[in-house]
Amino acid sequence: MKQNLVEIKKSKFYGYLYDVKSVEEVAPILNELKKEHKKATHICYAYKITNGQEFVKFFDDGEPGGTAGKPIFNVIDKKKLNNVLIVVVRYFGGIKLGAGGLVRAYSSTASELFKEEQ
Repeated sequence: MKQNLVEIKKSKFYGYLYDVKSVEEVAPILNELKKEHKKATHICYAYKITNGQEFVKFFDDGEPGGTAGKPIFNVIDKKKLNNVLIVVVRYFGGIKLGAGGLVRAYSSTASELFKEEQ
């Protein structure tokens, strides 16, 4: 697991990257993150699992449709990744970001997980 934190206009976005081999591995990870981040506003995610069949899912968790899960999935797709789960946990900071701002925030948080350690 790899993680990061991105702060945008007082909202905090915690990104998590997991290697997963099956869809069954996803639910326990999400449940653990929900326990860890009880006060989070949104826990959005996307995954792509290929093990004979391809399983793809993305979830906005109450964010406007297409502004969270799909941008996270686009990072997975662009990097041609398989057997990966990316979760972005958001704590709302009081300033609305708008649809474009949310897309950029979730995309950049997911992308930052792949930057080399400085």
